[in-house]
Amino acid sequence: MPMIANKIVSHDPVWSRIRLEAAEAVANEPLLASLVHSAVLHHKRLEDALSYQLANRLANDDLSPLVMREVINEALSADPDIGNAVRADLVAVNERDPACRSYLKPLLFFKGFLAIQGHRVAHWLWHQGRETMAFLLQSRVSEVFQVDIHPATKFGRGILIDHGTGVVIGETAVIEDDVSMLQNVTLGGTGKETGDRHPKIRRGVLIGAGANILGNIEIGEGAKIGAGSVVLIPVPAHCTAAGVPAKIVGDCECEQPAREMNHALPHEAE
Repeated sequence: MPMIANKIVSHDPVWSRIRLEAAEAVANEPLLASLVHSAVLHHKRLEDALSYQLANRLANDDLSPLVMREVINEALSADPDIGNAVRADLVAVNERDPACRSYLKPLLFFKGFLAIQGHRVAHWLWHQGRETMAFLLQSRVSEVFQVDIHPATKFGRGILIDHGTGVVIGETAVIEDDVSMLQNVTLGGTGKETGDRHPKIRRGVLIGAGANILGNIEIGEGAKIGAGSVVLIPVPAHCTAAGVPAKIVGDCECEQPAREMNHALPHEAE
């Protein structure tokens, strides 16, 4: 990176904004200076800051912060696309969560965001044949962030898990790009079946708080799932499903409900 006036100028706009927000946070709240410097300003790249943050949050007696960070850095270095997905997730949180007014806060504090990034590392380990290490990381993410995602689950980018608490996602689930979901969502199976047994969530889907989507069913692109619903049937693209058990109650009013974050349901057809 070039140096101007003794400051690092980054070609990474997300990381540049995080560093700017970090400097402002220190100026506004000096008591946080040690935290912000160690977590953000000490690092040259977003990947370094993320590995530091995850390692310190996920380490325990079995795996020290230093060893945990080595594992996380290995994944981030081997697969640069993880870093690209991290940035897309940060943008998604900032654009869609009305409680989020910076890029810095999700990196430091938001359980949903941090749980996804821990999962991305566990997923990389899973595909390297390091299943025990992947499960260790998954277990720590579940304990620390209250988000339980099987290491084999496939995630796209631009994902928002708002609040995070109580989310459970099974082994063969697929979550495509630009999906948003709230707390207490389950993407699970319907029993003891084996093989491909979990939902496929297509691009731009919005899943309301407490929704349960069960079985190897497809939730079509740009669909919306109402809060508290139990979904046992496929949902066509750009349709809204709600109820227990859920049924189709109307069309969606936009192409990607996940970006609009409007959880209101259409009037049920007579």
